[in-house]
Amino acid sequence: MKRLIVTADDFGLSEAVNEGVERAHRDGVLTSASLMVAGPAAADAVRRAKALPNLSVGLHLVVIEGPAVLPPQEIPDLVDAGGRFPSAQFRLGINYAFRPGVRDQLAAEIRAQFAAYAATGLRLDHADAHKHMQLHPTVGRLLLRIGGDYGLRAVRVVHAWSRVFRGQARRAGMATANAVFGVAWSGHMTADRLLWLIPRLPDGVSEIYCHPASRRDAEIDALMPDYEHEAELAALLDPRVRAMLRQQGIVPTRYGELS
Repeated sequence: MKRLIVTADDFGLSEAVNEGVERAHRDGVLTSASLMVAGPAAADAVRRAKALPNLSVGLHLVVIEGPAVLPPQEIPDLVDAGGRFPSAQFRLGINYAFRPGVRDQLAAEIRAQFAAYAATGLRLDHADAHKHMQLHPTVGRLLLRIGGDYGLRAVRVVHAWSRVFRGQARRAGMATANAVFGVAWSGHMTADRLLWLIPRLPDGVSEIYCHPASRRDAEIDALMPDYEHEAELAALLDPRVRAMLRQQGIVPTRYGELS
């Protein structure tokens, strides 16, 4: 049997993203979304999610290029004066790996994000991280350990770079998909690409992650100027995509059904 999770990242980034998630779930093939708990439109995302009982929501952990939950004075080595993580992935990775004080602040922020998610009242279906930072050994270890305290039972493992994190997840007893698609076409998961990919999905459980939005806005333009958010929403709503999934006998699922 082939089963498929279709996830929207960046839920809570903006109302345009939230509207795209809602439409893609109500009228399309989207099964899941990953919530930025400190995102500018997080409260709007939570309100929409509570009105969509079949939408599975998880935590989209932000430890790079986005807002933190804790105030800057509590995590001064992680964020700028405005409370945002920088975009310098290599430098962050070095700091997270080799500076104990930074690791302590990182652990506090990860716990704060899981606590903020728990405070929404939404069931925690899964966790992943912005820019795939769960694949950093320190971030992955903390996500799994702290997430376990909040009932985390499933995580995204991106296969292209996954050996360490997959081992960490397995030892933590976390459910994972057999295959994850989206890295090569991140921000460009158009209908034509979905129609090409769906017949080629492997046996077992696959996840396709995407970035739908109903329109462009300032948040999208600042962070993802080249992403095709509207085309990705159109792809998820395309009746040819739904028909292809039926034709191939692919069953929609969620991480929560794996764990």
